[in-house]
Amino acid sequence: MTREPRPDFLLVGAPKAGTSALHLALAAHPDVFVTTPKEPKFWLCEDAPPPHWRGPGDRHSQQEWIWHPDRYADLFRPAPPDALRGESTPFYLWHRGAQRRIAEALPGVRIVAVVRDPIDRAYSNWMHLWSDGLEPEADFETAFALQDERVAAGHAPFWHYRDLGLYGEQLRDLLKLVEPARVLVVRYRDIVDHPAATIDRTCRFLGIREGQVTSIPRDNSRPYVAPGWRPRLLGPVVRAGAAAGQFAPPEVWRRASVPLVARLQARDAHRPSLSPAQRERLLPAFADDIGLLGELTGEDFSDWLSTRDRGSFAQRSGAAGPGLSAPA
Repeated sequence: MTREPRPDFLLVGAPKAGTSALHLALAAHPDVFVTTPKEPKFWLCEDAPPPHWRGPGDRHSQQEWIWHPDRYADLFRPAPPDALRGESTPFYLWHRGAQRRIAEALPGVRIVAVVRDPIDRAYSNWMHLWSDGLEPEADFETAFALQDERVAAGHAPFWHYRDLGLYGEQLRDLLKLVEPARVLVVRYRDIVDHPAATIDRTCRFLGIREGQVTSIPRDNSRPYVAPGWRPRLLGPVVRAGAAAGQFAPPEVWRRASVPLVARLQARDAHRPSLSPAQRERLLPAFADDIGLLGELTGEDFSDWLSTRDRGSFAQRSGAAGPGLSAPA
């Protein structure tokens, strides 16, 4: 019997929470097929193109969203007959319309939600955009405070530094639509600290063989760009180029931007840690939601209420040996 070309599992959660690392691990499993591109974003759309986002680089990147059902189905047609098929779009957990459409169209799908300390996640999200020259605000807290203004101005979901980290509210709404047995919550810290055990736990949940993948493959990371003449001079050029890139195929601007962004990132400065005072100022945005997430999962997330910075993936996994990625 021929299966419909659709996913058996979805890897969701939040951008910069470790979904890429887990995606790469599952992609290496002999029983798994994952899509190319990794993040088609199909369930964020409703058989129509995405809105015309107006943040830096948004209209260029949204050209890569796959919104037509036939194109989405085509992503799964190359899968081997017995492979477990999946795709990874972190925004599905945050987007309530995506939750509803997934629940209606994929009644048997399994969902793996990867979550990370929401302050660390937001900081890494900001740094990703800053180091790519798209974020014009050099101060993280200032950029964080601009979320509502930017949302009102039409910035795409990746600019939602605060709301993408409200996992408790997101999971609460998802569990109204999907049975809890079909949802697995995975912590970023377990991907970093216990990669093999975390992969096997995910495989058990998905119903595939354990012990096939023992490490998280390496992934590319962006070097931190320190404030100075480079972002002041090159940042506006990158943003202007990304805006012009909306009028060309996505690969054209990506190819043209490589040397420019490389010059922006020429100095591999070490990412500064958030101070206890900074974390303390940001905690009120997440404290209640952290409690809600604990109630829903039965797990203890109180470490997220700490004012101690835990460092980047690279810093935390440095003693864990080879085979680990080092995203911001």
